[in-house]
Amino acid sequence: MLARAADEPLAGTAPVATRWACLEHRAAWPTTVESHPDPAVASFVRRAAAGGWRVLLIRRPGRRTASGRPRLMLADTTTARVSRLRIDGPGALADVPLPDAGEPLPGTPMAETPLLVCTHGRRDRCCAIDGRVLATALVESGEPDVWECTHLGGHRFAPTALVLPTGYLYGRLDADTASAARKAAAAGEVETALCRGRSTWSPAGQVAELAVRTATGLRDAAALRVVDTDHGAEVEHLVTGRRWAVDLTADGAGAGPCATSCGVAVLRRDALRVTAVRPLP
Repeated sequence: MLARAADEPLAGTAPVATRWACLEHRAAWPTTVESHPDPAVASFVRRAAAGGWRVLLIRRPGRRTASGRPRLMLADTTTARVSRLRIDGPGALADVPLPDAGEPLPGTPMAETPLLVCTHGRRDRCCAIDGRVLATALVESGEPDVWECTHLGGHRFAPTALVLPTGYLYGRLDADTASAARKAAAAGEVETALCRGRSTWSPAGQVAELAVRTATGLRDAAALRVVDTDHGAEVEHLVTGRRWAVDLTADGAGAGPCATSCGVAVLRRDALRVTAVRPLP
């Protein structure tokens, strides 16, 4: 509520992760993925982090009983590809290859566009309540491939969600806006409304990319490349070669006081704000 009251911008608040590893976990989730009590899972999380992967635990919404071997989804946002594997259990995670960015992913390529809604109650009660309400509403509306997931950051923007394989994150969602974000991704596009940014880029790059999309109306998810600069970022259209310089400022006063999560101390946060979007020759 404080983040909304302070009008804290969503852009630039997505976690930075070029690759995601999403492990189906049907038992209770620990407070953090890194503190998982199963040594095999904890070892996989450490190996993934060392290779530039971010691990999420996932499960289907509701109290449906899952059967069969757990699923593992691997997504590379730099190539917008996602694959799925079945594993025999946590012990098999040691044999799962985790390739570098841009390299082929193991497993079966997925045509689906997964939508992962944060419902990690041990990290934040806002996500436990708002996230589960959203995930349930999406399933009841017939939205395909919806998952609950662990910590995505930005719990003050709950309910939050991640769309794979493009890696765009969203906040302050309802069933309609979440569905619009997933459908856009399924069409290879970006829904900029309520978007926190693409995890492929730095916070400055996330803000710059969304600013260019807002200024130009570009929706093709694969069309833009972002490079950080001293004062913001440069954004390039990969098809036409058009480029834009986006100037940014860290506006602490504009962000206002807010809590990063429910039940924690209220802090003043800096928000990245756009001061100019300039076409480059």
